[in-house]
Amino acid sequence: MPDRPAYLRIADTLREGIRDGSLPPGTRLPTIADLCAEHGVSEIVVRQAVALLRGEGLVETRRGGGTLVRVVPPARRVAMDRYRAVTRPLAVPETTFTRDQRISWEEYRLDREFTRVSADPELGGLFELPAGTELLRRRFVFHARGEPQQISVNYLPWDLVGGTPVADPAREPWPGGTLAQLAYLGRPPTRVEEAVRSRMPTPEEAETLRMTRGVPVLAITRRLFSRADVMEVCRDIVLPADRVVLDYSIDL
Repeated sequence: MPDRPAYLRIADTLREGIRDGSLPPGTRLPTIADLCAEHGVSEIVVRQAVALLRGEGLVETRRGGGTLVRVVPPARRVAMDRYRAVTRPLAVPETTFTRDQRISWEEYRLDREFTRVSADPELGGLFELPAGTELLRRRFVFHARGEPQQISVNYLPWDLVGGTPVADPAREPWPGGTLAQLAYLGRPPTRVEEAVRSRMPTPEEAETLRMTRGVPVLAITRRLFSRADVMEVCRDIVLPADRVVLDYSIDL
């Protein structure tokens, strides 16, 4: 069996050090020159090895700061019962996001962009309405303690929200989030559906969420129902996959 290419062997050695803790998070890797001397290879081979680890999300290269073992924040656990929590009376302002992140209202920031659009065929199908139906599109970027953690693009029927405070971006963030807004409009949610898939982020998503190359996102398509009617479609909720664990439980 032929020997593994040198860049793979170097990557294996560094990867093992990262996983066994001998290269803990935040540690600077040896310089390119040092790795070349240690392994008796050219600079291009070492760069291939580092690029492989960077693509796996294990290291990150900072301009002027060398290549460091990534510091991965603890994953937050996201459970379906988070929706139930914000349908009850709120003692303090909160949303599903602030509960997930365990942050106070003062540590929460929401960037928003509101536009009026027409439903494309996919959105029309999700709403169970004709394509071309007018919708309010809301794009949110959620920040916890100053760090961007989540992107959400959601849609609401314009004939439901047009001319109401829900269509006013100045009213965001709204305590209780979209669930509370639908209750305010007299259409409280009675059912939540979520479909989860994994994909690589778009360049814009990766930049907005300050993601390291090689890390995928979880993209959640959500529908909120009030009785038989679809009141909201979220296409999508975008979460860096290394920052979240999805918890689901089913009562049998």
